[in-house]
Amino acid sequence: MAHHKSARKRIRRNGRRQAINMARRSRVRTHLRKVEEAISGGDQEAARAALRAAEPEVMRGVKAGIIKKNTGSRKISRLSARVKAMNA
Repeated sequence: MAHHKSARKRIRRNGRRQAINMARRSRVRTHLRKVEEAISGGDQEAARAALRAAEPEVMRGVKAGIIKKNTGSRKISRLSARVKAMNA
């Protein structure tokens, strides 16, 4: 248990930040899942639309520090390649 006023404040702040970060991470994962579902469904137009919606959301997560920059870029790159390969 925290004994200092500043430590108690830090605990409260950590709880608020955790809730915000969890919501952001969930939003990013949801967008990525929608792209995956569109790819597995075989609908290239839906997959492209989902990818267009997911890309800025992933980069927002990078900016917020939810995921690392290279991780976000890698996810977008791999999904883009898979969507592009659907045409072939």
